[in-house]
Amino acid sequence: MTELSGKTVLVTGGCGSIGSKIVSRSLDKGAKTVRVFDNDEKSLFRLQHQIGDERLRCLLGDVRDRDRLRLALEGIDVVFHAAALKHVELNEYNPFETVQTNVVGTQNLIRAALEEEVESFVAVSTDKASNPASVMGATKLLSERLVIAANAYKGDRETTFGCVRFGNVLGSSGSVVPVFYEQIKDGGPVTVTSPEMTRFVMPIGDAVDLVLSSYERMQGGEVFVLKMPTFDVGTLAEAMIAQYASEFGYDEQEVDIEIIGPRPGERWHEKLISEDELSNTDELEDVFVIHPDIDMPSYDITKGNEHTLEREYTSESGRRLSHSEIIDMIESAGVVENDESQ
Repeated sequence: MTELSGKTVLVTGGCGSIGSKIVSRSLDKGAKTVRVFDNDEKSLFRLQHQIGDERLRCLLGDVRDRDRLRLALEGIDVVFHAAALKHVELNEYNPFETVQTNVVGTQNLIRAALEEEVESFVAVSTDKASNPASVMGATKLLSERLVIAANAYKGDRETTFGCVRFGNVLGSSGSVVPVFYEQIKDGGPVTVTSPEMTRFVMPIGDAVDLVLSSYERMQGGEVFVLKMPTFDVGTLAEAMIAQYASEFGYDEQEVDIEIIGPRPGERWHEKLISEDELSNTDELEDVFVIHPDIDMPSYDITKGNEHTLEREYTSESGRRLSHSEIIDMIESAGVVENDESQ
């Protein structure tokens, strides 16, 4: 697999937190053209002016529209599929819409990619797809399965399809850190579902690195899972209150934590690899690779990898971040602005 230099790239959901970073990184890596495909007109306009690169093409459209996708994919070499409906609670109450975007939209994109015979297709997935307990997770699992199975649909075409799966991304749309920060700014309370809930976490830069490295190493059919640290939701709230309350003139004891209980579709501990996936999983230095379960005669599992993962990979069993490590990650990722910059 070659680098992105000289390639023509399409990023669906390219105005989102992760999608926009994939766009920027693709341009940095020397892509010939990067097409941003998104249904948010305002965000497309803003991204176009923020990046200001003549290689950028902003395309207004929706993954639900197969004809529009076919036009968008003409001459494309590489597809990064980041478009999705991903807010757990909203999707629980709007499952028809979630299926249309996350499942039908992915199927439309796969068909268009096959028709246009693109070289590579990488789909962005989530920890909620592993043994899902929510509408969003179930649709993302189906999205993964569609992408992997496309390798068996392609016939003589050379297109390779693969997925990446990771947990919470710092600073992404709707993520908990900016929410907690705004609540602290207002003097509290900081609303916590349960202090014992755990979540995987990573900076956006690491997520994009995983997407691009997976493109470079995949042969088609894999799900790449980044090794990630975890945090307790209660520890996150406590660490952020201790760090940021004084910026807004509060003593940390004045900012209360309010326990509100889990929201619809939420689970106590997230899961990146389920028990059913262990037998197909190999461990590399930085990632786990889940090999395809379906029969793909051309697929060659690299020898020499160790099947060292003996149990499900969950946020409950992962390495927990301390107060200081949480704050260091937030600060280095630039997720919140300090008081001097406001």
